[in-house]
Amino acid sequence: MTQNNEVEILKEGEKILIEEHRAHRDWLLPASILIAAVMISGSIFYLVKSGSVQPKTPAAADQGGAAPAISGDVSKIGNRDAILGDQNAPVTVVEYADFQCPFCERFFSDAGAQIREQYVKTGKVKMIYRDFAFLGPESTAAAQAAECAKDQGKFWAYHDALYNTEAVDAKENNGNLNRSLFLSLAKNLKMDTDAFTSCIDSNKYSDVVSKSVADAQAFGVSSTPTIFVGTQKILGAQPFSVFQAAIDQALGAK
Repeated sequence: MTQNNEVEILKEGEKILIEEHRAHRDWLLPASILIAAVMISGSIFYLVKSGSVQPKTPAAADQGGAAPAISGDVSKIGNRDAILGDQNAPVTVVEYADFQCPFCERFFSDAGAQIREQYVKTGKVKMIYRDFAFLGPESTAAAQAAECAKDQGKFWAYHDALYNTEAVDAKENNGNLNRSLFLSLAKNLKMDTDAFTSCIDSNKYSDVVSKSVADAQAFGVSSTPTIFVGTQKILGAQPFSVFQAAIDQALGAK
């Protein structure tokens, strides 16, 4: 083998190594994107996907945790708000959520339950739940049913029953949030089922639920759950310690 041939072979080998490096790099890029996508899909909040609900603050929705304080008074009590706790509690916690959202159920069963125990029962916090129903018709139907329960002073009991049902089901848009279930929950809670049935069948609170979604957008809500501690916005089913810090800070400012 001549020296020139050896040089050519070395050059060809270098080309192969370079091409292999490029192929490896090009494979890693989509793979890393795929891994990131999987991690995001398993995040602790649900982003608005598509349809009539359009995200107002996508940058803030890209991450869980605390977001910048908002302008406006999200804590102002509306005429359809059902308060959990002492109406005169110094700190207001407002949650925008969807009854089908699994991370909303996680907040309900974890941090939300601890907030109730440590702050609501002690008179330091009052909680308000507002609808941000965007995952489909069942979300809207469940939100309207909860509004009907509100007419009979049973909102929070009905709210809890819906999330307990979803905790067992753990699926979206599979038909389980239906008229039969709504009536069954009302019966179990010893509600006036005739009045409740009339309420849900007439879609009495369709406009109320739609307005709640629009109001949420005005406050920059684009994912569920979105929780406001005073004016501080917290995205997702964060650990209790995140909410505890925000609540304690708000209490200290009172």
